[in-house]
Amino acid sequence: MVSLVLTPLSGIPVVRAGGDLAQIALSGIAHSGERLQAGDVLVFAQKIVSKAEGRTVNLATVMPSARAFELAQQTGKDARLVELILQESTEIVRQRQDLLIVRHRLGFSLANAGIDSSNVDGSDSVLLLPVDPDGSAARIRTAIREHTSVDVGVLIIDSVGRPWRMGTVGIAIGLRPMGKNALQKFF
Repeated sequence: MVSLVLTPLSGIPVVRAGGDLAQIALSGIAHSGERLQAGDVLVFAQKIVSKAEGRTVNLATVMPSARAFELAQQTGKDARLVELILQESTEIVRQRQDLLIVRHRLGFSLANAGIDSSNVDGSDSVLLLPVDPDGSAARIRTAIREHTSVDVGVLIIDSVGRPWRMGTVGIAIGLRPMGKNALQKFF
């Protein structure tokens, strides 16, 4: 019988740009009294991956385009934020007052291109999604294997709002499974 055990890690510090997520996770595992085993799947919140990768942007550094000013006026959003949303997106799916849903360059349809202003340093700072979440997961997995010789899977997850703001769900935006046919183990 296959079982699923979820183990939250304790002792995780505030992650900053340049943070070594593999080492942070391994320290959290040790601090929590756990032992990493082959086949474990480590789940990382997008927010800490983005922070470690330096994806924090101070809005004071953003120069809005004419299109950003136009959309800001239509939606009531800060033109600097709208500029970042446009830079992170391939198309606008829907817009109205207080709402800008776009197709993110990673292929996801998201409000505000997944840009988040919660839990970042400074009131004028926002956090963008990782540039390459699958690549991020691969680097973390490789570093953990190099430190421990243990083969694990890595997921990078994010919470996304549902249409009409009827709840939030967690989705995997990046993954690096274990071994060649590892996805079969998930399904």
